[in-house]
Amino acid sequence: MIFYGRFITMINVNVIFSPDSNTLWQKRIKLPKGATLEHALVHSGFYKAHKPCWHEAPCGVYGIIRDRNYPLEEGDQVEIYRALVFNPMESRRRRAAHKQRKLNKKQKHRRQPSAAAKMILNQE
Repeated sequence: MIFYGRFITMINVNVIFSPDSNTLWQKRIKLPKGATLEHALVHSGFYKAHKPCWHEAPCGVYGIIRDRNYPLEEGDQVEIYRALVFNPMESRRRRAAHKQRKLNKKQKHRRQPSAAAKMILNQE
């Protein structure tokens, strides 16, 4: 691209947003080198395509939250984040408790050793 007799270096950027677990909105755009995260959101049509409640959502590059004035580089992936539906730590606690309950239930139904085995193992 020529701009007033000078070449402008362009970079390719992906803008990705998932408003819910079943929908993925994605645009691949070209921006001039030095463009910011905010420029990517404007030029991708994100603000026009989504409700105003998403306009102030946190965003970042490759999973790291960044300011809207963060300069982008070639191949960056701009992501708009939504709030988590669940707390990951609480989910982990529930899985661990469920696993422990299953283990306890399994051990409860184990056969008891015979009298001879108890004598051998000194478990009287």
